[in-house]
This record gives sequence, C-alpha cells and structure tokens, in this order.
Amino acid sequence: MTNLTITVDEHTLKMARMRALQEDTSVNAVLRNYLEEYSGVRQERREAGRRLLELARNSGAGSGGQGLPKREELYEERLGRYGRR
Repeated sequence: MTNLTITVDEHTLKMARMRALQEDTSVNAVLRNYLEEYSGVRQERREAGRRLLELARNSGAGSGGQGLPKREELYEERLGRYGRR
C-alpha cells in the first residue's frame, strides 16, 4: 500500500473522526473504502469472485453429493491396497 496526503479543514476532520468513532472504524478506513469503490476495485473483486464461483460450479469437480471420505476410510483403503503389515 501507499500513503495519500489530503488537505481538509480541521472542523471537517474532527467531525469525520467523531462519526468514524461512532461507526467503530477510522477515517482512513472510510477513505480507503470510498476510493476502492470510486476506482472500481471493489467491482473488480466482486466480479473476480463471481467468476471464480462460476468456474467452480461448472468445473465438474465435486463429491457428487457423497461428501468427503473419513480419515478411517482412507486409512483402511490404504491398508487394503498395500497389504497389512
């Protein structure tokens, strides 16, 4: 991340700090969130997440509703494959 310096009058900053405190956040976080929204970064992230979910749904990978095998089942399968020692 990089730093950004802005100029704002004292009263505005004081009021912003008080509101941020009420909202359990910081002026820095509010400005960062605003700039992410303004620049389209948030939209890009949402779109990337949507594409990732779509790829996962369309990948054909999955358990077919069977769920994942239990550790004991995998262990028994391995013992059967390599013979009991």
